[in-house]
Order: sequence, then structure tokens, then C-alpha cells
Amino acid sequence: MTDLLSLTPDGARAALSPWLAARAQPPYRLKQIVSRLWQRPIGSWEDATDLPAALRAELGAAFPLGRLALDTAQQSRDGTEKFLWKLADGEAIESVLIPEGKRRTLCISSQVGCALGCVFCATGRMGFRRNLTTAEIAAQVRELVLRDPATPPTNVVFMGMGEPLLNWDAVDAALTILNHPDGLGIGARHITVSTVGILPSLAQLARRPEQFRLAVSLHAPSAELRHELMPIEKKYRLPDLLQALGQFRRRVTLEYVLIGGKNDSLAQADELASLARPLGALVNLLPLHPGGAPDLMPSSRAQMLAFERRLNSRGVEAVLRRSRGLDISAACGQLRVELEARRKVRPQEHARVE
Repeated sequence: MTDLLSLTPDGARAALSPWLAARAQPPYRLKQIVSRLWQRPIGSWEDATDLPAALRAELGAAFPLGRLALDTAQQSRDGTEKFLWKLADGEAIESVLIPEGKRRTLCISSQVGCALGCVFCATGRMGFRRNLTTAEIAAQVRELVLRDPATPPTNVVFMGMGEPLLNWDAVDAALTILNHPDGLGIGARHITVSTVGILPSLAQLARRPEQFRLAVSLHAPSAELRHELMPIEKKYRLPDLLQALGQFRRRVTLEYVLIGGKNDSLAQADELASLARPLGALVNLLPLHPGGAPDLMPSSRAQMLAFERRLNSRGVEAVLRRSRGLDISAACGQLRVELEARRKVRPQEHARVE
């Protein structure tokens, strides 16, 4: 059986064309069928009532449509929604929908867990389980379209569980599905890939012609501090990363989580400005989400504002983002880690608590 949802629209057409020809189906069926994968998605072929019943049955047998099962959903007072999806093998991943005006940004995962061990990230404490397939990545968007076709995600950011560029082949195909007019049709400039800086895959992303946006998880202005916060620094050094970004043809965003007493001094803002200014980079300043790293302290509001002002005064465009979903488990990996811990509690322990 062929998983059409793991193929690009062109790949899906290539798989379906001979199959339909062998059944003497008229040529227009191909367009009908491909449109039901992403443009007007269906939960199962039985829902494609514009197709003959016999053809729907054959499609279901030859090309079953995989689904993500919704395990848990949480909604914050600020409108942020967190989804924990159960995969076919029992693993689970998260995505977060952030509404803001007409924009509906979906933060999606690319791996189950993460091998990188960044100290401020709940996913890193989970460890790495496996890569997601192309279908599992794109399905996080597809499932929300199925839930509410009238209000699909308008923007997608690869900032959920995992490092996208360590799963490049699947992410590469998923980017095509997300962007293609016969796929989910999201503009390339509305799709952001976030990475710690996996240099070989970064070069492959740079070679793509679409204007996908790039966000780099920096979080420290020096190699020494970055190594303390992000072990990947040992393999892909900050000077090499900055050199690669200098050759990137598009504007880069530098992501910087502000951690109290660790990376939030004004001297460190000056160091960061010296890195960002030659790149013409935008700096996204992110408050530390307390659910992501309970052993670290968020910067004070006053210190975050001072850090932002210092960068701007040094000629760097910096924006202090506000934390979303503070009243739910919205930090990356937090919901899965919390639920996994609860489900490991033995039944007799539940009885004692109750």
C-alpha cells in the first residue's frame, strides 16, 4: 500500500495515474482525488462523496489515509491551543495553535522527542524517540483543517518537538506539501523553519528556491555560553554557523530565550548585537516559559525590556515576544512529559492520592 500523504502532490499524481488508468477511470478523476488529499481534505475515502462508491472502496484498500488521533487538547485564556497527537505506534507529538488577529500560527513537531538536550527545553529531557514521517509532519496542519475548514492555519513554524534539520528528507517533502498550490497552499514566507544550526541540511534548505523563512536558535552570544546551554555547539560551532548564515540569501531571525542571570545582561546584549548586526538579522527575544525548564529562572520584565532597548540602540531590530499559553502546558514538550509522568504512576498510587 502506498501512503499518498507522504508524497508531494507531484508524487501523488505519479502514483495515482497508472493506478487509475489500469481501472479505465476518466482523466479528470486524478484531479478530483488529489484535491481530497490536502486542498479539501477528507478523513477517509468514504467521505469523498464526489467519487463513485466502488472507486472509494478501491482507494481505501490501495491508499488508506492515515490520521493523527487527538489524545489531549488544552485551550488557554489567551486563545492558544495545545494538541497532543497519538501516532500509530503509540508515540505522541505536540503542536500549538497561536491565534493573533487574522493570523493563525501553528507550531509543529518534526521528531518524537529530541536528541539535542538544550537545557531550557522540556522536549530535550524526553530524549530522542524517532523521526516523524512526511505525512505525520504535514498531518498536524491537515488535522486542523479537518477540524475546522473555515479557519485553517495561516502560518506554520517548525518550532515544536525535535530539530527539523536532523530529519531533513521528511521535512523537505513536508515543506513542499505545505507550500504547493495543490497541497495545503501556505505561502513560503508564512512558513518558518527553526534550527539550532545543522550546517549540512542548512545548506540544502538554502538551495531551495522558495522564500521559506529561517529562524536560528542562538540563545547565547558566545560559543562558551552556547555550549553550556546547547550541547550542539560542540559539533557545529558558533563561528561556522555565523559564516553559513552570512551566505544565506534571505533575512534570518535569531531566537534568543532570556534566562535570568545567565544570558540577559546588557553586556551580553552588546555581544549579541555584534553578531546580529552584520547579518541584518531580526532578533526575537523570548521569555523563558517556566514549564520548559523548571530549574531555570526567567528574566524579569524590566531586564527583558532593557535588553530589547539595548539591542535597538545598537542598530539591531529586536522584538520582545510575549509568552503564550502560560495557564496550560504550552512549553515545547511540556504536555507530553507531564502526561507521560502521570501515566507511569501505578494504580495503587492513584488510589492513595484520591
